[in-house]
Amino acid sequence: MKSTATSRGQRILVIPDTQVKPNVNTDHLEWAGHYAVKMRPDVIVHIGDHWDMPSLSSYDKKGSRQMEGRRYVEDIDSGNKAMDRFMAPIHAEVARLKKGKRKAWDPRLVFTLGNHEERIKRAADSDPQLGDLISFDDFNLEEHGWEVYPFLEPIVINGIVFVHYVCSGIMGRSITSARAGLTKRHQSFFQGHVQARDIAEGVRADGKRIVGIQGGSFYTHEEGYISPQYNTGKTWSGVWVLHGCDDGEFDYMPVSTDFLRAKYE
Repeated sequence: MKSTATSRGQRILVIPDTQVKPNVNTDHLEWAGHYAVKMRPDVIVHIGDHWDMPSLSSYDKKGSRQMEGRRYVEDIDSGNKAMDRFMAPIHAEVARLKKGKRKAWDPRLVFTLGNHEERIKRAADSDPQLGDLISFDDFNLEEHGWEVYPFLEPIVINGIVFVHYVCSGIMGRSITSARAGLTKRHQSFFQGHVQARDIAEGVRADGKRIVGIQGGSFYTHEEGYISPQYNTGKTWSGVWVLHGCDDGEFDYMPVSTDFLRAKYE
């Protein structure tokens, strides 16, 4: 793989929580795939919660109105089809460049499992009969070439921690702000999980700049559990490009869903 890195480090495209479920629009994922082709990142990171998995929600009781009609297979299928839409422009461009013997582009793909994907493991752990029936293998991540990292296991790329969320303490709960993440961990990071976008910056003792980002979300539907003041139609949704990533330093560029819609719809 030939890198597009410059003397200032690599370019990383980050996809925040997409929370795909049956009957939601996924056009924006195809737009993001085309944008990836345009930007030619060295690395693409999906921060997790791509598969929403409402059929395994522990918040809605079995037999309740909210659970009516929910099916595991449909949850998996909707997420897989959405991932196909995102990856299609990328695969096509990689193949086109190879066929034409042009300068290669074959980005590293990194997926950090989120708490919504983790519902599969929790369901299997709580009911041994499900152990042979449901698993992360049902995702189409490996066939698309993604490196998959367990829920809450951090992956460090060019000095930046990528993880579904940064833990605030030993109980494993998420930090509540980007500033809290920098204060507790003293290292540049990018996390998802929290739908609100938040950024904090600081400087280490050696003068290196550190940045903490809560990436918000990347979907166009509204979620019933989120307050109307913070739902998708009233807050920011989009992807991020991190430029010049090197030893935890980088320049960040949020790219809104509205921008992608205007360019690729």
